[in-house]
Amino acid sequence: METDKSPSIRNQGPSPTWYRRDHRPDLSRWEIPLCGELTERQADLLEQVAEVPRNSRGLMYFDSCGGSVYTGLALATLMRVRGLRVTGVVIGECSSAALLPFAACQKRFVTAHSTLLFHPMRWQSDEDVRLEEATEWARHFKDLEARLDTLLLDLFGVEQSTLHGWTRPGRFVSGPELATAGLAELFDPFKDSDPWKTICAQ
Repeated sequence: METDKSPSIRNQGPSPTWYRRDHRPDLSRWEIPLCGELTERQADLLEQVAEVPRNSRGLMYFDSCGGSVYTGLALATLMRVRGLRVTGVVIGECSSAALLPFAACQKRFVTAHSTLLFHPMRWQSDEDVRLEEATEWARHFKDLEARLDTLLLDLFGVEQSTLHGWTRPGRFVSGPELATAGLAELFDPFKDSDPWKTICAQ
């Protein structure tokens, strides 16, 4: 009977440092890929975030077009509730609802090829909705959108005029633009001699 020797985050303990002083990788560090449509992977992603040790450090890789804003909010909330010290790395796209957990990361990295779409909250339903229900949904989403804008402002530490310039009516922001705004650090995984060391150096 063969034994699966692939690493599992279930058995990994907390790491006091992300990169040891002798520059050898710390194998207890956890890594979570946050990829694809968040709504479809909600249960799996929340389970992964809930399973890593509390107050531990780790990496979260982003390549997501977004999804339900509630899923993005739940991930960001769980990260903070569990005291996770997360370094977020945008390896492809980080858009819409995926911006919430990315903003909740303590450190953020982007590349010259990273893409981030900021836009106002969208609501749609495939079911028949009565006028009264639609009115209540519109009121609720207007209020929620304002509160999440405030949350993004606080998490990113960005000026309100900058965020509103990106979200209304909506804009694709490049990795270098995000770094110039001071919201992330720019690195080059294709030219850096040791990109792993770059994102795990501190």
